[in-house]
Amino acid sequence: MQQTYLGRSGLVVSELCLGTMTFGGAADPDESAAIVKRFRDAGGTFFDTADVYTGGRSEEILGEILSGHRDQVVIATKAYGGTGPGPNDRSSSRRHLLAAVEASLSRLGTDWVDLYQLHSWDATTPLDETLSALDHLVRSGKVRYVGVSNFVGWQIERACRMQDARGYDRFVALQPQYSLVERQIEFETLPAAHANGLGILAWSPLAAGFLTGKYARGETADGKGRFAQFVDNIGERDWGTLEVVREVADARGSHPATVAVGWVLAQPATIPVIGATRADQIDASLAAAELRLGEDEIGRLTRVSEPARGYPWDFARMGGRPERELPVA
Repeated sequence: MQQTYLGRSGLVVSELCLGTMTFGGAADPDESAAIVKRFRDAGGTFFDTADVYTGGRSEEILGEILSGHRDQVVIATKAYGGTGPGPNDRSSSRRHLLAAVEASLSRLGTDWVDLYQLHSWDATTPLDETLSALDHLVRSGKVRYVGVSNFVGWQIERACRMQDARGYDRFVALQPQYSLVERQIEFETLPAAHANGLGILAWSPLAAGFLTGKYARGETADGKGRFAQFVDNIGERDWGTLEVVREVADARGSHPATVAVGWVLAQPATIPVIGATRADQIDASLAAAELRLGEDEIGRLTRVSEPARGYPWDFARMGGRPERELPVA
């Protein structure tokens, strides 16, 4: 597995990131350790968790597994979600973030977090309070870099402009949902992230398992785990996309999951966040690091999964002028 830089930062990470949301839940500690071993044996160094995953057990288990190897890995976690019953146990307030990072460090068994991310936009806390708290955490040495997850374009732009104006440490990454099935972020969110030099950590690149090819039209969601939360949103475009994913996989002698993750990996400055409940499940995703889709294959997959633009994005393309990529300042 190759190594790459995270956004415009100097932080070097593996080109695939292992998401650990299942640790302590669908994956018990022994299976979690087997998943981590499989990932590290393939050259993976980048791990993502959050303080709300399995009530904090994900952080605890990950910390135990990586104990003794801290200098060889990069750990990302997140804060914002509810971690207790109190009114201050959820938010991006200074009080909550400072308490949350201490709790995460304790569970992870480490003195610092490489990437600390806001798990969601907080409309109840002044943005300057949140950003100054993150800057304090970087200056204290408890956090090396900061990022965001599930922000939209205007939120990214507003936060980055404030960081620049105040001299706060800058975001280096955005973690959005992104796959061949979920591409709405391409309209506004991704352009804002790219313009501000943020690396993209794409969660759910397999669309809750849909792009593994193991589901069929008309199948019920009963007993299907995360897929049950997703199945009602699947449309004909998605089934058509899956058919092309299967065709590309068959032509390559590969797995549909490998092709789907490979498409995400081929997007600019993008690192797929892969996950599993069993060690053997991760092999198809890991294979994406070796697949390297060709331009024709990427183009075919991109066209079949193209989302409907709608206003105002379709209106902006009506001028007849050729499109081009402008250099980022």
